[in-house]
Order: sequence, then structure tokens, then C-alpha cells
Amino acid sequence: MRAMILAAGKGERLRPLTLHTPKPLVRAGGVPLIEYHVRALAAAGFRELVINHAWLGQQIEDYLGNGARFGVTIRYSAEGEPLETGGGIFRALPLLGDQPFLLVNGDVWGDFDFAALRKPLDGLAHLLLVDNPAHHPQGDFSLHDGLVGDAQEGESLTYSGIAVIDPQLFLGCEDGAFKLAPLLRQALREGLVTGERHVGAWVDVGTHERLADVERLLVARG
Repeated sequence: MRAMILAAGKGERLRPLTLHTPKPLVRAGGVPLIEYHVRALAAAGFRELVINHAWLGQQIEDYLGNGARFGVTIRYSAEGEPLETGGGIFRALPLLGDQPFLLVNGDVWGDFDFAALRKPLDGLAHLLLVDNPAHHPQGDFSLHDGLVGDAQEGESLTYSGIAVIDPQLFLGCEDGAFKLAPLLRQALREGLVTGERHVGAWVDVGTHERLADVERLLVARG
């Protein structure tokens, strides 16, 4: 199974750090955020990674290179225009192939077991959900007996930014900017999205305060 890391965000809420550094290269505990993902994916047995980028993306390529020093092969999908999550994935599909792939937002941090997601996909997507953080109390989805539903249908949970996706989810899409969420919501209405709850560490590193949260968690872990 291949894996894709979404790394094209501009990170405006992390300015001034992101004025001259792409958000995935912002450091926590002295290590760029994206490096935590690359190392965790390699440890979980993923060998082929695809990374999209836009804002200051060449810095990401310069830092990670071809992935050899991490024990993986990295290919890049450079975006000359903002494509949103869905459009960025769609543009990268030729690099990902026709089999389900692991999707990881480059700006989340946690103690995920990526190896546990290397399993057959039952539907078009499998989402890793987390308890709603303080900055997103309304959540995104609900979870019932392994099937993902709308948040209004029960206890709401937040999409972690980690999923397994079947390329068939993008059937009928066209190249350009569009979001991933509407595709997931259409598929879940058809009963084609499964999910599970992650109860470990998870931080959406979108602000200076949440970056500080990651720093504190890293110190606590020694």
C-alpha cells in the first residue's frame, strides 16, 4: 500500500513561522512535522510515499529528497495553483496507482499506528476519527458499528486527517480545485465509508498554541 502526505497548505495561522518555511517543515521538538510522518510510515512498512506541495514546496523536496535516508521512496506532486484537499489528491492519483492508499494530513501530529491501517478496504474510504478538540466542538462525523455517518446522527467525532482511500472515490472528478469532504459525505450516504476511533494523542497543528501543545507532549514523553 502506498501513502500520500498532504503538504500543500500555506499555514497562514502559523505566521511568521510560515512566511519563509512551508508548514510541514515547521519544527516541533527540533524535528519538522512532516518528518514524524515519514519515519512513522517507514516503521509501519510503507515504502512508497507521495507528497503534494505548493507554498515553498521546493524546500520540502530539498529536505526529504528521494526518501532514501528514511528507508522509503518519495515522489512529489507539485501544484502550481491551490487545489484544496480533493483536487490535490486527484492530481496525484497517477502516482498513487489504482489500489487503496493511506492518506495523511501533513499538519497533524500523534501516536497513530499506521500499520493497523494496512488492511483490506470495505467500501470507498476508512476514516480515523478522534474526540472533538476544543477548537472544533461540533465534530465532523458519527460512528455506528464501524460505519461513518453525519455528525447529526449521533455522538459527533472529528476527522483526524488520516484515512484509507480507494481511488474510485474520485470517479467522475475533473482536474482542478475541490474539497475532499463532499466526496466522503456522498459515499457515507451510500454506506461506503467505514471508520474507527483513535483514543491516543492527536493534535491538529494549525496555530502557535497547538504547536506548543505538541512541544509539551514531546517533553512529557521524554
